[in-house]
Amino acid sequence: MGKRDELIAKYADDLKNKCGMTPDMALLTKVTIGCGPSIYDADAATVAGGQASELETVKNNFLIKKLGLKDGPQLMAAINSVIETYGKSERNKHRAVVYYMLTKHFGKESVYK
Repeated sequence: MGKRDELIAKYADDLKNKCGMTPDMALLTKVTIGCGPSIYDADAATVAGGQASELETVKNNFLIKKLGLKDGPQLMAAINSVIETYGKSERNKHRAVVYYMLTKHFGKESVYK
């Protein structure tokens, strides 16, 4: 099993056990691949849920640029909802898991088809 496959298995485990959802493995794999090499970098692989600048980056680079959503208060509300679901006390919020949950939240799975 390759490094990426190990990470995808870890992300699926987080979705099941920390977020209470059954992952769509095909979508999770595509979202993980979409994150590129950042998943292998300890700092870039996670989202700092308590940092406003980090959440702005998720909003601008992922929700607006990648998913093509219009800017508005609903974007930050969705990010905060995902962080809440993941668990504010959870130190390692994996970027691929956060992006996966946001993709599902907005029904934008078609971006990864």
